[in-house]
Amino acid sequence: VTCIEVVEAYVERIKEVNPLINAVVKDRFEEALQEARQVDKLLSEGPGDDYLEEKFPLLGVPITVKEAFSLHGMPNTSGLVNRRNVIATSDATVVSRLKQAGAIPLGVTNCSELCMWYESSNRVYGRTNNPYDLQRIVGGSSGGEGGVLAAACSVIGVGSDIGGSIRMPAFFNGVFGHKPTTGVVPNDGQFPNAQGVRTSFLCTGPMCRYAEDLEPMLRVMAGPGVNKLKLNEKVSLEKIKFHCMDHDGGSVFVWPVDKEILQAQKKVVEHLEGELGVQVQRVAIHKMKYSFQIWSAMMSSKDNDGQEAQLFTDLLGDHGKPVWPLWELMKWLVGMSSHTLPAIALGLTEKVMKLNPGGNAKLVSMGKSLQEEMEALLGPDGVLLYPSHPTVAPRHHSPICMPFNFAYTAIFNVLGLPVTQCPLGLSSEGLPLGIQLVAASYNDHLTLAVARYLEKAFGGWVVPGKV
Repeated sequence: VTCIEVVEAYVERIKEVNPLINAVVKDRFEEALQEARQVDKLLSEGPGDDYLEEKFPLLGVPITVKEAFSLHGMPNTSGLVNRRNVIATSDATVVSRLKQAGAIPLGVTNCSELCMWYESSNRVYGRTNNPYDLQRIVGGSSGGEGGVLAAACSVIGVGSDIGGSIRMPAFFNGVFGHKPTTGVVPNDGQFPNAQGVRTSFLCTGPMCRYAEDLEPMLRVMAGPGVNKLKLNEKVSLEKIKFHCMDHDGGSVFVWPVDKEILQAQKKVVEHLEGELGVQVQRVAIHKMKYSFQIWSAMMSSKDNDGQEAQLFTDLLGDHGKPVWPLWELMKWLVGMSSHTLPAIALGLTEKVMKLNPGGNAKLVSMGKSLQEEMEALLGPDGVLLYPSHPTVAPRHHSPICMPFNFAYTAIFNVLGLPVTQCPLGLSSEGLPLGIQLVAASYNDHLTLAVARYLEKAFGGWVVPGKV
């Protein structure tokens, strides 16, 4: 097929599906079609396939990009009403690298307000719906990206993750997502970008429907940094030391894990033991019970130079006047606020976090010791199986009643470990199931290899509406 045929097919698919899911918030179809024609022209001139593959590994591949990243000529609001007129004049580093590799962006996708909530809904673009059930959330903050991939409106996509923002949408939408080892893929060119201590927690990474696409995307996005990852090392699955944890140990802040999610994880363990002949070691890491508290304390801690973490309230005031969360809450109650309730609530709780510096310091030190424990447990050849979230995709608005469930993904951001989110078919309600695959730092190649294996064993992405 020609590149123009491929791009036209995806453009048509977005036009057909997007009115239902509201995932693509601004398209660049004309430019994409023009770029596709240029690709076909380049191919007809025939500089040789080997040369093209080396120079443009993603030549003509349609992609979508989370709206929080700069994509030249596209809006870059992150769902903040005051930034509604902000248009990107350049490309974020990863977007630029993907374009240079030949990828063709079709448009930008929805996220939660300022990328700090796990439902992708804001006052600029509205709400994104899950392709498997329009009454359900797509997750956040890379939720539009998860939805657009699940609905087969794009081939691969760019997400970012500071508390599970790649992995929760990938889980809720039954696709693959990878949070790389911290500090390998550049975060430049997204809003809001991390400052201070949070630069060690924010990760930019690939999202896609097929496990084999994660690695070529990661290579391009990481650029020269890819050498730190051992992607050329051959992985022998039989030699991996598998560990398994069914839940966080019973945190009071987080819901118990659904039976069907536990069942899916059990099937993975049985399959690995039956087919690979490995012994999956059950572990109970006590500190995981405090995942939410550790993440919160580490997110608001000072960096090595004593620099305070940036206040969320300051970000809310970007391109506008300072924001007073309590006043915004009053306005919200009468339908007058331009902010979402989760953003206002985060602004309010941020103040509370500062009231207990002693408790926070203890939690930060607990986080450091958990990191050492994890690195020692996983070592050079270990992979941990861990639930992605306590529930399958919740109904719209219900995350407000379970605000801390993201702790299952968030803990790995502050630990800096690579994690691949892998789909495992659908629940009895027809909603995606899945699992997180975790390795020690710079062992991304292990989780990517296990994801490819589990895709073959459990079927990977399932077309929405098939059941």
